[in-house]
Amino acid sequence: MVEIIPAQTIELHDLIEKFGLQRIEDEQFFREWQENLPELTDVEKQALDEVKRDYFHLAEYPMLEPIVKMVVLSPLLKLAGFYRPPFYLSAQKEVRIAFEDEGVTITGRLDILVFTPEFWILVVESKRAKLSLQNGIPQALAYMLGNLHPEKPAFGFVTNGSEFRFLKLTREDRPKYATSYLFSLDRGDDVYTVLQVLKRLALFFSSDL
Repeated sequence: MVEIIPAQTIELHDLIEKFGLQRIEDEQFFREWQENLPELTDVEKQALDEVKRDYFHLAEYPMLEPIVKMVVLSPLLKLAGFYRPPFYLSAQKEVRIAFEDEGVTITGRLDILVFTPEFWILVVESKRAKLSLQNGIPQALAYMLGNLHPEKPAFGFVTNGSEFRFLKLTREDRPKYATSYLFSLDRGDDVYTVLQVLKRLALFFSSDL
């Protein structure tokens, strides 16, 4: 009998027990967020400064997920180049991922999926401003396990508007993943680095096509 798990209820131990998911501590496994990051222009930095000002103004009241997407996530994806060829975006995409060997099916809706016609590129989970990113990481990893091209790495980006974390998952031999540092809108120029990493991933996949 196939076990059906809603993605929004999945926890990290479920992925470890059912799929053998392994966390990798070796920094060499996930270098894409640490090196060869493109420089930002003054115009891009000014746009990010405006994002910060807008967010902190609006955060004086409870900020729901749609506002987080509009104020923070949308400008970041646009500045990174994910609104231009060869990329496409899908929001609230219904996903049903069946793992026949494990007898498990994961169902749910992706917040935002960045993709090309060939394969999924970046799974984005955005949460309400008050929620911890830990709530979104297992859900993003579950969707990343369903990457249509397992020979290629899958990347994830989780944000609650004020904090950001990148994920990488590979499926060679056994599923393995690593996370970036936690970036914060409150801390110095962290948001600049977040955009640099997104631009780095956009360039990586553009050249890989």
